[in-house]
Amino acid sequence: MSDGDYDYLIKFLALGDSGVGKTSFLYQYTDGKFNSKFITTVGIDFREKRVVYKPSGADGTAGRGQRIHIQLWDTAGQERFRSLTTAFFRDAMGFLLLFDLSSEQSFLNVRNWMSQLQTHAYCENPDIVLCGNKSDLEDQRAIKTESARELAEKYGVPYFETSAATGENVSRAVEVLLDLIMKRMERCVDKSWIPDGTVRTNGVSSATDLTEPKNSPQSKCAC
Repeated sequence: MSDGDYDYLIKFLALGDSGVGKTSFLYQYTDGKFNSKFITTVGIDFREKRVVYKPSGADGTAGRGQRIHIQLWDTAGQERFRSLTTAFFRDAMGFLLLFDLSSEQSFLNVRNWMSQLQTHAYCENPDIVLCGNKSDLEDQRAIKTESARELAEKYGVPYFETSAATGENVSRAVEVLLDLIMKRMERCVDKSWIPDGTVRTNGVSSATDLTEPKNSPQSKCAC
C-alpha cells in the first residue's frame, strides 16, 4: 500500500515498565527482527505497519478486507517520563500493556499501569491486551502463567505470553487488539464517540469522517 492508500489509520500505545521489551516487541512486529542492542526509549517513539483486516460475519465467513495503517507508539517506562507518557493516552485507541516474565516488580506494576489507563485513556474501559514478555527466558521466569492469567481475568483483558526474541505471539497479540478495536467500531453506528485523532479514514480525522448522519436513529456506543 502506498502512502494514504488505506481505509483506517489506528493508533496503539505500548506501555509498561522500563526494560520489559516494548521497543523490541514493536520492532519484531513491524520488521520481523530482534535487536538486543536497543537503548532505553527517551520520551516517545513510534513504528508503523500496514495490514489487511478481514472481519468475520455471524456465519463465520470473512467479509471484505479493510486496509489498516497501524501506528504503534513506544513509550518510556521510567517514572521521570510518566507525565509525558500519560499525555499520549487519550490519543490512542488501543493499548499493549507489557511486563517482563522474569521481573516480579514489572508484573506488580501492571496494576499501576491499569490505574493510569483508567484515569487518562479516552474512556474508563479501553481495549487492552496484556503481554507477559520474554517468554524465551524460561530459566529466569519469575511469574507463573496462572498468576498472569488471573490478573488478566480480573481486568477482563486478553493475555499472551510473548517473546520479542523469537516472535512468539507478538503478531497474535496485536491482531487480537486490532480485532477488539474494529469490533468496537462496528458495534457503534454513530462513531462520534471515538476521540479525535485516534482513528482516521483515508487521512481524515475520526471526529468528522467516521460520524454517521445526524438523523441516525441509533445512539452512540458507550465505552
